[in-house]
Amino acid sequence: MTGTIASIVLGVLFLASGALKLRDPSWPDAANGMGAPAWSVPLIAPVEIVLGAALAAGAVRPWPAWLALVLLAVFSIALLRVLRRPIAERPACACFGRWSAKPVGAGSLLRNAALAGIAVVALL
Repeated sequence: MTGTIASIVLGVLFLASGALKLRDPSWPDAANGMGAPAWSVPLIAPVEIVLGAALAAGAVRPWPAWLALVLLAVFSIALLRVLRRPIAERPACACFGRWSAKPVGAGSLLRNAALAGIAVVALL
């Protein structure tokens, strides 16, 4: 039961993140500022939406939860690289639109760690 609830919560968050990125015209620039390879930028939002839908459905949890963990790890590595820059040079985190951390900071990394924790619970 707890795993199902965690899967639904994580799914809704991934759905929201992907949908907000699709609606935000500044998303490609923000992703480039985070150091995302240019080829990956158009793929990130659709992947988050599909992954979010799979997690929210909760029917088949293991592969979406593992994929969520891998993506969160990749995003966290990117955040660690951004945290090395001076604060004035850090981009805004575009994950949740106007509710995102601006600029990227330790809070962004803590958010990813919390989401990874939810992904682990979703595997239960």
